[in-house]
Amino acid sequence: MDLDLKGKTAVVTGGSKGIGRAVTAALLAEGMSVVVASRTPGEPDALHVPADLTTVDGVEAVVGQAVEAFGGIDVLVNNVGGASTEMDVAGFAGISDERWQRTFELNLFSAIRMTRAALPLLKASKGSVVNVSSLSAQLPATSPADYSLAKAALRALTPALAEELAPAGVRVNTVTPGPTRTGFWEGPESVCGRLATQYEMEETVVRERMISTLGLRTGRLVEPSEVASVVAFLASPLAASISGADYLVDGGMLKSV
Repeated sequence: MDLDLKGKTAVVTGGSKGIGRAVTAALLAEGMSVVVASRTPGEPDALHVPADLTTVDGVEAVVGQAVEAFGGIDVLVNNVGGASTEMDVAGFAGISDERWQRTFELNLFSAIRMTRAALPLLKASKGSVVNVSSLSAQLPATSPADYSLAKAALRALTPALAEELAPAGVRVNTVTPGPTRTGFWEGPESVCGRLATQYEMEETVVRERMISTLGLRTGRLVEPSEVASVVAFLASPLAASISGADYLVDGGMLKSV
């Protein structure tokens, strides 16, 4: 399906791996120019800007290079984020102030700074913003408290921005992935990898048991490309009447009416 994005420019934060890399690939396939803001390169056809998005200088560098290379920004995908895969034995009480700050800087404040910096360009293009949250925002017991709360705040930011920016023609939406096939779920440093080491089990066995316990109707992890296809749709003119919405891509894990 042609999403009518050809010739437009997107900025994807955290676009070098996982969901962000899949989003970058999907937008490139639609004929967009893509600026990837990340510490390491991703898709070779994208313009990579090495930037620390927890700093004002990093955010301004991304916007500046997007303007210099492509003249503006039509789509902003606030995807950068992450959670600790360490076993939080002490729970909430064991999360330090420093970790709370790091988690919120990465998962929330980076999106706030990035959106604020890109806003004049998005208004000029009547563009769109897609925030990538997490199912942990709605099922906080599935992740550490700091990550769940940061993603819940990002999700709450979406309708507030959508309401304020609607008169300027800028749409803002959220995509909420469930457990997705990324480094958080696969590999020796992943949650499943650490549990496998701790209990002397095969990582695949641990992952299968977690999928069953979490109740994914599909019986498997979400693929990054599946999240990316929803992001691309929401970014496109085909979603012109969708604003302030939250789209779940969770394999049926969330059970609600």
